[in-house]
Amino acid sequence: MAIVLNPNQAVTLDKLLEQIDTQGLDWKIKNSSNQPLPSIYGLGSLSNAGKTEISFLSNAKFFPHLLKTEAAAVILPQKAVDHLPDTVSFAMVICENPYLMYARIAQWIDKFRLNTIPKQIHPSAIVAPDAIIEEGVSIGPLAVIESGVKIAAGSIIGASCVIGKNSVIGKNSILYAHVTLYHDVIIGQRCILHSGSVIGADGFGFAPDNTYEKGAWCKISQLGRVILGNDVEIGACTTVDRGALEDTVIGNGVKLDNQIMIGHNVKIGDHTAMAACVGIAGSTQIGTRCTVAGAGMVSGHITIGDDVHVSGGSAVTSDILEPGRYTGVFPIAPHGVWQKNAAVLQQLAQLRRRIQQLEKK
Repeated sequence: MAIVLNPNQAVTLDKLLEQIDTQGLDWKIKNSSNQPLPSIYGLGSLSNAGKTEISFLSNAKFFPHLLKTEAAAVILPQKAVDHLPDTVSFAMVICENPYLMYARIAQWIDKFRLNTIPKQIHPSAIVAPDAIIEEGVSIGPLAVIESGVKIAAGSIIGASCVIGKNSVIGKNSILYAHVTLYHDVIIGQRCILHSGSVIGADGFGFAPDNTYEKGAWCKISQLGRVILGNDVEIGACTTVDRGALEDTVIGNGVKLDNQIMIGHNVKIGDHTAMAACVGIAGSTQIGTRCTVAGAGMVSGHITIGDDVHVSGGSAVTSDILEPGRYTGVFPIAPHGVWQKNAAVLQQLAQLRRRIQQLEKK
């Protein structure tokens, strides 16, 4: 029982499927019982869904749960239907991409929650007189909207958010509580920024300066911006630094998980996704449709082409121009074994020279 609607919000299964976004999805309802189609109140997993909820089967290993589920309806592929008894207790939505249909239904249900947020400016919010706030915008308690800000229709600004001077937020974007946008940040339409994310902080730029004291540093003021495209999602406590001279640019549809660091002047192509704790150093360019798994690290000033997939924990230190999956992780092993292997690796160059000398002989 993950998401539950009020009784007046529930709809019958066929009406639900008519109202969600089914672009690119072929589906049909099969009801093996003589009962009317159920009314759907929410979503649930196969093992926990109740008699008013819809569930889904997208992985064959969960098929045993399907035989025991109490869900009112289940989204599943035809090959799963073929292995079911002639009569089952739930209505079937036959779809070859059940996981995507589940995601579309979850979006539709979540709109009811978003619609309960008052479309008003809370009395405790501080809004600059020259800020442009379009119709249907919600600004929560203690939020700060600085001079020159533009917030487009339908956007939601959560409690204690800070929107810096001259920043722009597109239509229907959501900033959850405690999001901070520095000055001159541009956010596209339908973006989601989770709590604690910071967009537009200074990049790590310092010039060695021994004129005052040996080993000292001179700050390089970061004069660029951050530009987020449409449909971008930024996870909790993720930081995207502003550019030093050029802009940091996050393309359309990019998805960044929690606690990610994006350095200054980075360019990320459309529909690239990164899992938690990834770090991208400054001035790196990443192509479209790439993925970086958890804790992947990418050095600065390199180029990664389109359709490149970096495995978790890998360190990318040079250009990758050909599509494919790349892994740079020394396999985990018992510590004593790892020490022995590491000792051998340290001598590879010497071993190589010895082999070359032997080959010459």
